[in-house]
Amino acid sequence: MTTNLPATLPALGPEASLSRYLAEIRKFPMLSPEEEYMLAKRWQEHQDPEAATRLVTSHLRLVAKIAMGYRGYGLPVSELISEGNIGLMQGVKKFEPDRGFRLATYAMWWIKASIQEYILRSWSLVKIGTTAAQKKLFFNLRRLKGRLNALDDSDLHPDDVKSIASDLGVTEDEVTAMNRRMMRGGDTSLNAPLREEGEGEWQDWLVDETPTQDERVADAQEADMRHQLLREALLSLNDRERHILTQRRLVEEPQTLEELSQEYGISRERVRQIEVRAFEKLQKEMLRLSTERRLIDA
Repeated sequence: MTTNLPATLPALGPEASLSRYLAEIRKFPMLSPEEEYMLAKRWQEHQDPEAATRLVTSHLRLVAKIAMGYRGYGLPVSELISEGNIGLMQGVKKFEPDRGFRLATYAMWWIKASIQEYILRSWSLVKIGTTAAQKKLFFNLRRLKGRLNALDDSDLHPDDVKSIASDLGVTEDEVTAMNRRMMRGGDTSLNAPLREEGEGEWQDWLVDETPTQDERVADAQEADMRHQLLREALLSLNDRERHILTQRRLVEEPQTLEELSQEYGISRERVRQIEVRAFEKLQKEMLRLSTERRLIDA
């Protein structure tokens, strides 16, 4: 990590309570898109430490929110936040504002990756970090056990093993092995208290009707994939088709047919026809790219 990034953040540790830290980071103002872009450019082009500090501190609340989603692994929230802050700084360091995304969208992946890697290290499950499938199994097994009411600290029933393996696309042996590793690697009882502040038990965090952190990550990954497919598919259109389709369907305040007809010197009906044709071409190209990507992944 370059030393130009902010080395000092609000205190978070034994000497400062979590509630005090959360109250302190709320004082940092959120940035408008324009402010964020200018600060990011100052950091990118001039390595301005003040710009980096403002980018980091304005997103500390995002880190805390993400870290809270990982409380069910029995680690102090303060440690999860600290690791997330490291991921945030890495995200700021590599952020490219000209790509058109907000920093929060980009940094989120760095924050989550940093927290997840810390959890894996803390659980001493070195072997499970070797593949994406094993990490997915680790971060989803507890939730699926809760859904199946398999909350006792013992081997899973064969039917539960089969169901979990099918849901996650892994082998039954991998599910059994992971469950046993997790029973050895962390707290030995689901009734054991959480380590931070001694409030609540492990099982309190296992069943939740709201979307889990893993589900939110999966949704975000899917949305990111769709955005990438859209960007690539747009390249298949000519300039006029791309501009008309973008202005009609892909911006917050779409232009009217009348406005575009005046811009191009054609009738409103002709603009509508170009829009419809461009949309059909875009759909076909996105389907082609999606199919191609699935074949490669397979």
